[in-house]
Amino acid sequence: MRQYNLSEIKNFDTGIPIESGIKIINLDPKENILNKKKIRNILKKISESNLDDLSHNIKDAYHENAEIYAFHPVNELKGVDEIIDTLWKPLIYSFPDLERRDNLIIGGSFQNRVYVSTVGHLTGTFAHPWLGVPSNGKTIHLRICEVHQIENEKIIKSHILIDIMDFIRQAGFWPVNPSLGIEEMWPGPITGDGTTFENLDSNLSATTLDQGLTMQRSLNIKPETQVGATKDTVREKLINHPQKDYWHPKMMWYGPCGIGTARGLKGFVEHHQLPFRLTFKERDYWKIGHYIEIGDGNYSMTGGWHSIQATHGSSDWLGYEATQKIITMRVMDFYLHNEGLIRENWVPIDIAHILFQLDIDVLKLIHKK
Repeated sequence: MRQYNLSEIKNFDTGIPIESGIKIINLDPKENILNKKKIRNILKKISESNLDDLSHNIKDAYHENAEIYAFHPVNELKGVDEIIDTLWKPLIYSFPDLERRDNLIIGGSFQNRVYVSTVGHLTGTFAHPWLGVPSNGKTIHLRICEVHQIENEKIIKSHILIDIMDFIRQAGFWPVNPSLGIEEMWPGPITGDGTTFENLDSNLSATTLDQGLTMQRSLNIKPETQVGATKDTVREKLINHPQKDYWHPKMMWYGPCGIGTARGLKGFVEHHQLPFRLTFKERDYWKIGHYIEIGDGNYSMTGGWHSIQATHGSSDWLGYEATQKIITMRVMDFYLHNEGLIRENWVPIDIAHILFQLDIDVLKLIHKK
C-alpha cells in the first residue's frame, strides 16, 4: 500500500540560480553528436599521452585559464599548467601504459552552458606510487566520471571524479569499514549503446530528463524525519515511497566504493538509501543546486558541486560514530531510462572527500594497516 500520494512530489527548480537576461542555449542534437565525438577523441588522446606529448594534448583540449574541480585530494586546479603538473603528469608517470575505456558518453545544454559528460575507466599498470599509495605492479581500473563544459570548441571547465576509494581497494588496501553493497567494476549500460547512440530526438531527451528530475524531487519526501520513525518503519516507507513509480523492477544502482552496488529497490534501500537517510536526517539536497541537468536520448545526467549539505548524525552510513559535523558532497548521477523507467543509475560520490571532512584521511590510514 502506498504511504504517499504522488501529488506530494513538489515541483521546484533543482538547478543553480541563473542571472536574469542570460541567453538560454538549446543545443541542436546534431551539434551535440559532434561535441561528443570531439570530446571523446581529445580525452582519449590526453589519457594515452606519454610525458613528452602531454602538454601539447592538454593545451589542445583546454582553454588556457580552464578550471578543474576534481576528486580529493587533487581538488581545485586553475590553468593548464596546474592541470598538467598536478593531475596528469603524476597519473601518467604512475600508470605509464594508461588507456581509456568509455562506457557512457552523453551531452547537451543546461542554462547557458554546453556539456559532454562521461563514465568509464582509465586502465593501466600501477608501476609507481600515486597519491602516496604504494604501487603493486598490477592492472588497475581507475573509475572516472567527468563533466566537461565547452566554449569555442575547447574545454573551459571540468568536474572530474576518480574513485579514490576503489583505487585504494584495487591497490590492495582497505582502510575503512566494510561496504554494505558489493564492490565491483562498473559495467556499461545493459542496452549496449552507451557510447554509440546518435540521438536526434529532442523531445525524448526532455522526457528522460524530466523523469530523472521528478524522481529526484520525490527524494525530498523524508519519512525518517517523521515523529516516532523507527528503522523498520522508515524501511517500509522507502520501499513504498513515490520513487517506486520511477525505478525499473530490475534496477541497478552502481554506488561508489565504500557503498557498493545494489540491485532492485529493496537492495538500494538496504545498502544505501536507508542508512544514508538515518545518518543524514538533516540535509538539503539542493543547497546550491545542480550545475548540470541534461537529457540525451534514453540517458540523463545531473551533478552538484556541491548539491548536498548535511549533518553527520549517526553511524548507519559508512559506520562511523556521529560527529554532528556539517559536510558537503560532490555527486553526479547518470541514468539509463529503459522500458519507460529508470533502469540503471551510476552514482559517483567523492567518498574520500566526505571522510576527510569527518577527520578520516584514508590516504594516511593505508600506511597504518
